[in-house]
Amino acid sequence: MKKQELFNKVLAFFEKTMDATETELDFGSNFQLLVAVVLSAQCTDKRINMVTPKLFADYPDAETMAEATPEVIYEYIKSVSYPNNKAKHLVGLAQGLVKNFGGVVPSTLEELTTLPGVGRKTANVVQAVAFHKAALAVDTHVFRVSHRLGLVPKRCTTPYSVEIALKKYIPEHQVAAGHYWILLHGRYTCMARKPLCSKCGLAELCPSRKQFLDS
Repeated sequence: MKKQELFNKVLAFFEKTMDATETELDFGSNFQLLVAVVLSAQCTDKRINMVTPKLFADYPDAETMAEATPEVIYEYIKSVSYPNNKAKHLVGLAQGLVKNFGGVVPSTLEELTTLPGVGRKTANVVQAVAFHKAALAVDTHVFRVSHRLGLVPKRCTTPYSVEIALKKYIPEHQVAAGHYWILLHGRYTCMARKPLCSKCGLAELCPSRKQFLDS
């Protein structure tokens, strides 16, 4: 099967079976989205959605959070992964937004990645969700599923190389949705340790299925 044909079949399956979900994080503004995505690094969306309501109630925008201290923010987010670093990042990015962007979340990769705690993956999520750009964030789920399904070659060993390989075959209008389809497939079906191959609608296309069905 040619690579584009494989992509077409995978994307058609996802489009038919999944909602047009953008993110499972709860937020009320672009600033809150950015904060939630920074917090979600190596942590579940469910956990983030448990801590952000109180955080956003007291610090709803960049201006208010820029006036806080990392020690104060830490108390709101101490149950998430790496709370010390994330508290520093949140205050730093809020201050950066106020100082350099008038408190408004910028829309470009270059601008977003000038903010503390904002790398390419976070910036791509914000671009896709907040600004509806054809940006594709590669997290552990996207990285794993892309390799298991044979969407990307084995030589793609970095998130950036996977991003570029996927965008080569995903139509621009489906890039943002495609990211979440692959992510959610990895989160709920093609899990790291025990993928649900027997219940997967893509099993017949998957070159990795025998490895897990025989294990």
